Amino acid sequence: MSRIAYVNGRYVPHADAAVHVEDRGYQFADGVYEVVLIFDGAMVDEIPHLDRLDRSLRELRIVEPMSRPALRSVMRELLRRNRIRTGLIYMQVTRGVARRDHPFPKQAQPSLVMTAKRIALPAAAAVENGVKVISIRDIRWERCDIKTVALLPNVLGKQQAKEAGAYEAWQVDDDGLVTEGTSTNAWIVTKDGELVTRNANAAILNGITRLTLLKLAEREKLKFVERGFTVDEAKQAREAFISSATSFVTPVTQIDEAVIGNGKAGSVGLGLRQAYLAYAAGEGRTS
Repeated sequence: MSRIAYVNGRYVPHADAAVHVEDRGYQFADGVYEVVLIFDGAMVDEIPHLDRLDRSLRELRIVEPMSRPALRSVMRELLRRNRIRTGLIYMQVTRGVARRDHPFPKQAQPSLVMTAKRIALPAAAAVENGVKVISIRDIRWERCDIKTVALLPNVLGKQQAKEAGAYEAWQVDDDGLVTEGTSTNAWIVTKDGELVTRNANAAILNGITRLTLLKLAEREKLKFVERGFTVDEAKQAREAFISSATSFVTPVTQIDEAVIGNGKAGSVGLGLRQAYLAYAAGEGRTS
């Protein structure tokens, strides 16, 4: 079955989905996006994702393309047409189509595109072995809290990681502190057993999965703190992992050339991964 996309009011074959050449998302990266996990046929953390979408739109002063009930209806119809059981919904809103000029256009209507795709969950052995990350300088702008489509620094960092044989790159600010990965949030577990992740401010995207994990960590009575940490501290940590809607909780077993712990996934990360999967299969779902 061919994939179906949604483009500005129409459901079209994925191969035919297109936007105008003067869409400001294409011309200026003047838009925002969200990615929602589909787990066993249901959306996970749908409302928090839509809340963050609304916030991103407000920060860029882009008008909502439709009401929330209408948007949720489109999401469900897209899932139905693509028969997704485990996968992702990607939605993108731009300021719309207008003559190319930097100031906001007066008459443009926002553009909304949406796609859905299946994903496969990694094998247990792959999770146990974990992934490698590298550290790179953070060269992004000062509003990383907005989930904008302007992702070129992230793309360059992810490519650098790929060329180094790594899964992810952890970006490091001018103070030597890890901000986040190019598409994930960064976590460590110190030798004292304290769970650490960067505090949410304009330097990072406050991941929806990140917020859920903090809630689950509190429920599990884990000791945690939101603060910055250096690459050296991470290399000396008992455990490290990354989180996102697409990676859930993925253990990190190597940072640059340093092996983390015993080179295998740690108990805290694995425990949070299982807690998140249970959450995704239960209370986190919306039908």
